[in-house]
Amino acid sequence: MILIAVISLGAIGAIGAVFLYAASKKFEVYEDPRIAQVQEVLPGANCGGCGYPGCGGFATACVKADTLDGLLCPVGGAPVMGKVAAILGKEAASAEPMVAVVRCNGTCAARPRTNQYDGVKSCAIASTLYGGETGCSFGCLGYGDCVAACNFDAIRINLETGLPNVDEDKCTSCGACVKACPKNIIELRKKGPKSRRVFVSCVNKDKGGVAKKACANACIGCGKCAKECAFEAITVENNVAYIDYTKCRLCRKCVAACPTGAIHELNFPPRKEAAPAVNADKVKPATAPKPAAPKADAPKTEVPKAEAKPEAPKAEAPKEEASKAEVPVTNATPKAETPKVETKEETNQK
Repeated sequence: MILIAVISLGAIGAIGAVFLYAASKKFEVYEDPRIAQVQEVLPGANCGGCGYPGCGGFATACVKADTLDGLLCPVGGAPVMGKVAAILGKEAASAEPMVAVVRCNGTCAARPRTNQYDGVKSCAIASTLYGGETGCSFGCLGYGDCVAACNFDAIRINLETGLPNVDEDKCTSCGACVKACPKNIIELRKKGPKSRRVFVSCVNKDKGGVAKKACANACIGCGKCAKECAFEAITVENNVAYIDYTKCRLCRKCVAACPTGAIHELNFPPRKEAAPAVNADKVKPATAPKPAAPKADAPKTEVPKAEAKPEAPKAEAPKEEASKAEVPVTNATPKAETPKVETKEETNQK
């Protein structure tokens, strides 16, 4: 009986193993080993900035794709994509670095409060209830949803202005803050050469008078910047201007043309136009004092000489006496000089 039980159990186990092996081969899911290799190279932030669910999804997409065009890890950037391309034997797509930009300049001084919000300090919740604590219903609410969404500590709320500030060195352009902002005022823009960029820091779509009343720094949609731009990089739609960073040549003419200062320029050197104008004005008066310098030298020479002459009235008396004494001397000298000269000539002849 025991032998029969052992044989039957062994047979059942063998049959089950055969079925399990057949099922594993039938329903086997093949995973390319390169996916694991690519995932090891990725930073592992799982931020979703690439558009895929985590680094594993991005690695799978890179392996399955024919080319790497349109695939970019915003955290790792070009160095990481170069490693991915080396593993897959593909060419890495060149992509310019991006950075998050806050398109709102409604500071506490420029945008006065009209009411006070006592609810939950969340931009998403407050935006569903009302427009905000100021007259501008398009601007930043300042409750920090973007700060909570950033995993790299690259954005913080400035307590003086009430607006978020982006740290360019820490920003990975993952886009988490862009998705978290309910007002859509945060945008990913090209970082630009030497981190220089020009953008319109306003999204207010109200008419000029209403926007200006709500915020002193608002764009009024006058279109002066668009007329000044020679590259057609600026468009004005819905009473607000927008600069296309793919067409912008960073000439900064629009910055000077904006009457409200809504267009911002970042990381540029001081303008060369203003400095020469000031120096030219300073140089012109500087040439005038140069001829005045010799005039100052002339009085210096006159002062001591003029002072010495009036001090000599006492000496004038002796001079008069000397002149009186000179009168007879002069009469005698011509007579005495003539014979003396003759005697000398005679002596010389001899």
